[in-house]
Amino acid sequence: MQRFQTRSVRRLFLLALGLFAWSAAASAQTAVNATQVVDQLENTFGVHAGERRNHIKGVCAAGEFVGTKQAATYSRSALFSGKPVPVVARFSIAGGDPNAPDTTPNARGMALEFRLPDDKLQHITMISTPMFGAAQPKTFFDNLVATKPDPSTGKPDPKKVKAFLDSHPDARAQSEFLTTHHPPVSFANSAYFGVHTFKYIDKNNKTTLVRWRFVPQDGEKRLTDAQLRSMPRDFLAQELIERIKKGPVRWDMVVTIGQPGDTETDPTVLWPEDRKEFKAGTLALSSAMPQKGGACEKINYDPLVMADGIAATSDPILTFRSPAYAVSFSRRLQGK
Repeated sequence: MQRFQTRSVRRLFLLALGLFAWSAAASAQTAVNATQVVDQLENTFGVHAGERRNHIKGVCAAGEFVGTKQAATYSRSALFSGKPVPVVARFSIAGGDPNAPDTTPNARGMALEFRLPDDKLQHITMISTPMFGAAQPKTFFDNLVATKPDPSTGKPDPKKVKAFLDSHPDARAQSEFLTTHHPPVSFANSAYFGVHTFKYIDKNNKTTLVRWRFVPQDGEKRLTDAQLRSMPRDFLAQELIERIKKGPVRWDMVVTIGQPGDTETDPTVLWPEDRKEFKAGTLALSSAMPQKGGACEKINYDPLVMADGIAATSDPILTFRSPAYAVSFSRRLQGK
């Protein structure tokens, strides 16, 4: 475990330095760069030294993943060898406020680090909404500006939020989903979506466009109106820790195969429901612990950390996330 963490920190720190320069060069195309987005996260939520700038509130877990033979026909990744792959997981709540109540209507996150043979890593980072809230980095940045709490109320100004949604149609689908779906009762009772399109590459170099989601075997369950009013501020982390003590918690990885015409570069748009799907494996988490000092605390869950057999598309949000994570991670390493 320590070997993986040491190598991961060293590798990701070097990646942070390189991607910092890349993000500045890419700013002309994206209208904002990674540093500006991380700065705005700090402006909206405040600076919490040594902590993540987004998805700050979370809990660690660990277990294993076993891929299926069917997945191996599409991807040569060692993730689908059929052998158990160790996993370090992190569950979180979107946003940079460490004191946000666990009933907040923000998306939940599941981040996974798969520890493959020969010290290879595969990251998968997901959220609890089927779509993302921005097709371009500028939309994400503008959302942070619009939702900055008003000092007089401690809450975002509804007029600014409405003006943002009126002027950014790519943010509406996720906003509507969060408005019409209560948060889950547990991290264990939520589905998590990759939202981006990826490429599976088989042993013959054939590429298949895919999206994936992790579906809880315990079923999806959401807070009732009464629970939204009565639940304590902090319940999700401890609930998961106690739940896993009773036995492993499992999710099935369900992969959707894209067809010609399905968007590859817009995570705000869903694919048609009639696309072919298959079970690619099962994640079983057998332990959970507070993130402070936990195995997940120092991991930078960069979604572009991928092993052979899985590759990224040119989705501008996906490619932007890596340098943004790197800027945040480098500040954490420096204790800022």
